[in-house]
Amino acid sequence: MGFVLQDYQTTLRSRATLTGTGVHSGKPVTVNFLPADADTGVVFHLSNGNESREFRALVAEVGATDLCTMLGDPAGEHIATVEHLMATLFGLGIDNIIIEIDGREVPILDGSAVAFVEAIDQAGIETLAVKRRYIRVVKPVRIENGASWAEFRPYSGTRFEIEIDFESPAIGRQLFASDINPDVFRQDIARARTFGFMKDVERLWAAGYALGSSLENSLVIGDDNRVINMGGLRYPNEFARHKTMDAMGDLALAGARFIGCFRSYRGGHRMNAAALRRLLSDRSAFEVVETTRRERGRTAEMSAVTGPVFAPWVI
Repeated sequence: MGFVLQDYQTTLRSRATLTGTGVHSGKPVTVNFLPADADTGVVFHLSNGNESREFRALVAEVGATDLCTMLGDPAGEHIATVEHLMATLFGLGIDNIIIEIDGREVPILDGSAVAFVEAIDQAGIETLAVKRRYIRVVKPVRIENGASWAEFRPYSGTRFEIEIDFESPAIGRQLFASDINPDVFRQDIARARTFGFMKDVERLWAAGYALGSSLENSLVIGDDNRVINMGGLRYPNEFARHKTMDAMGDLALAGARFIGCFRSYRGGHRMNAAALRRLLSDRSAFEVVETTRRERGRTAEMSAVTGPVFAPWVI
């Protein structure tokens, strides 16, 4: 199955709940997923005692990209490690959802997106009566930082080509490239786990990171440059697949799904966010489109949206 053009926006059919631990904070957290109206987008509600703070899942709300993607103020109210959940919503095609969370970090669960997929499946997906709008890339946009780079290119689908290159022989140079649809996400991306190096643990702990990390939720490369987790890898190139998941989650913060190809080499959260900001800041690089159905031939085309539109991607 290739690119699937979804005509209408979606939300959840019912409520679902997950509990877990933040990989960086080490603190327990409960997340509730609730249906939302069309054009709501993805909205987090952080409960803090009797108060609630709202965070829209948009790149303009990103406050930090160190080791994870964070919405809000790193020194104040925020929600960290949103990328795996956002990748799941992107991969399964969820446009509108309210996410109630009682802590400042989305739970890491087993380090992959499997539990998020199961929660969405439990809730079910409902199609709404409002057209979905896409951001279609119409010209290349590229950023570079030393040997690292990331770019958007025009493409008749939604595609990711993510290449990584680590000195560690346990990882080395890996590539994952695929058009994205729910089947691909479920089968080829969702089970890929976050990863790290044992040699970095003490430094991360001292900086207040990875306090909840363990072999139960992370792939760990030991001092002998081998994966020390029992059972080994879930995919031969699991590291590149997880980096693809991260990129999907970061680009889901566009505020609308995109039609185009995203490519990166030695990228990460910071570069993903920078590339997305560069795209959205150049109004000549994309257009807003939606589907136009021709009933006789039952074919679909994309047409540009004219006039005032719901535009959360404006930055």
